[in-house]
Amino acid sequence: MEEIAHIAGHVLEHSVADTLYLTPFLYVTYLLMEWLEHKTSGKSMEAIQRAGAAGPVVGAVVGVVPQCGFSAVASTLWAGRVITLGTLFAVYLSTSDEMLPIFLAEHVDPLTILKILGVKVMIGMVMGFVVDAVVRLARRESRQLRIRDLCEQDHCHCEDCDTCGEHLPEFDEEATAQEQASLAAEDRAALEDVDDGSPKHDHHHHTHTPIWKSALVHTVQVVLFIFIITVVLNTVLEVVGEDVLANAFSDNPVLATFGAAAVGLIPNCAASVVIAELYLDGALGAGPMLAGLLVSAGVGLLVLVRTNRHAAQNVLIIAALYATGVFWGLMVGAFGIVF
Repeated sequence: MEEIAHIAGHVLEHSVADTLYLTPFLYVTYLLMEWLEHKTSGKSMEAIQRAGAAGPVVGAVVGVVPQCGFSAVASTLWAGRVITLGTLFAVYLSTSDEMLPIFLAEHVDPLTILKILGVKVMIGMVMGFVVDAVVRLARRESRQLRIRDLCEQDHCHCEDCDTCGEHLPEFDEEATAQEQASLAAEDRAALEDVDDGSPKHDHHHHTHTPIWKSALVHTVQVVLFIFIITVVLNTVLEVVGEDVLANAFSDNPVLATFGAAAVGLIPNCAASVVIAELYLDGALGAGPMLAGLLVSAGVGLLVLVRTNRHAAQNVLIIAALYATGVFWGLMVGAFGIVF
């Protein structure tokens, strides 16, 4: 009983810590999303969508920042179609999660750290552009903003104002520039006052839930979801132990690459910790290590599943992420690249 109580206490402690630090990231993100929904004009939305072409570059650079907060932010932004799918992949692949703090604590050669981070950033950029190109060719992803959909599915009541957002045009990437400009012009015309002495119309002066409150509702819902799943995952890792993983990966490099990538998919910051420590202990080679760290998007995958309700899309994204990690891991192993 004492051992069980110790494990439970340890799991709970780490689960709370893993979840709490994400809360500010998520809240700020939802504030931004609410602001976009309630305040931006059609012209601003069009500018945001057109800026997505360079998204993989920005996503890969931002994603390399330690911790998995940015992957959670990227998942939310993609669920609202504010960023492209390629940008989401770039963030996932470059996210360093807990790897960097561990390497620094273990006094790993700074040049080695820079090489690993640089490779992750470059792969993130390349694969991000590849994914965006494939999406454009397939014309399967609508670039129509879906921020309102997030409100409706979570019942946060930010849609209580009947007219909020009704004047915001929706743009699709298949629409021509002329069509988009026409929609924007119509939107501006609809908002102009008719010079008939009637009072000005302000669709944001109706009584509705403040954006800070709607963002808080979103944040609480996602944080609770993450906490529950994190408790389960930490329990499994605590019971199984890292030694079992080390023994399974040390004998077969190819199997280790597939296995490390599978571990990296665990939607918890502990996954990158395990992979980094196994690499430092010599249980994993450079290829398996890179495969695991490339797919270690942390709780970003949990947020993806929570905010994007299209299960088939989520499965395809996770499968593609896994395949990408395995491919690059095998390439590194085949060419005998070391860091």
